[in-house]
Amino acid sequence: MTFRGRVALVTGAASGIGLLAAKRLAAQGALVAAVDLTLEGLAPALEHSPNVRAYAADVTDQGAVDDVVARITAEHGGIDRVVSAAGICLPGLLQDQAIEDISRVMDVNYGGSVRMVKAVLDGMIERSRGDIVLIASLAGWIPSYRMGAYGASKFAVVAFGEVLSHELLGTGLRTVVVCPPPVDTPMLIGINEADPRALEGLPGIEAREVLDSAEAALERGELFAFPGPKTRQAVRTRRLTPELLWRRLSRVEDGPARQPRHGAPPA
Repeated sequence: MTFRGRVALVTGAASGIGLLAAKRLAAQGALVAAVDLTLEGLAPALEHSPNVRAYAADVTDQGAVDDVVARITAEHGGIDRVVSAAGICLPGLLQDQAIEDISRVMDVNYGGSVRMVKAVLDGMIERSRGDIVLIASLAGWIPSYRMGAYGASKFAVVAFGEVLSHELLGTGLRTVVVCPPPVDTPMLIGINEADPRALEGLPGIEAREVLDSAEAALERGELFAFPGPKTRQAVRTRRLTPELLWRRLSRVEDGPARQPRHGAPPA
């Protein structure tokens, strides 16, 4: 499937899902504004296509986000698709993590998505076209020990995307919230190195599966994309039998978190 627009903005474009998104959109003929923390980190995104332009910006900095969107718009015209793929994960038990670390994860993953979407939204509405692609996670539906901060940030992205999509009905804009299981990217490597028990060695799906799922959902007019085998089934099971999830997790998790302190959360 071919991207229907002319200019795409991709955050987190230095690696992983963001890097692949930038390459694929460029290969389809889009002008891609690849955004990440440093220009040096964006070198891989520039290697294979003259259609990619690199921009350095910190998605936790509102001024930097507004400035980079203004630059892209001035240099290339209105933005037709935004892919919010910038993200971090700091695994560990919430009781052991510093508030600053928990807040940092939320500010990058959720706040970064909100800032970038808000920066491009008015222009898209004025032109009555635009695609908003939010890279959330299965962790935004299914909580887990040692992934509490990350999961909270992705739960927030899921809620933001769902409400926004309903606000935008009739505007001509399309929204998709992509919720993959672990993905084989540098982030997954980093999680396993920082806390091998966080994901218990679960293999990651390929980044291409995430983007294929997002594109298919956009074409079908579906809000949520659940790439990977049994991902949708896992979400359904979580909603219907939340206590089953926590029983399974508690059998895996040792030490003080063996049993949930306050019982299973509501579905």
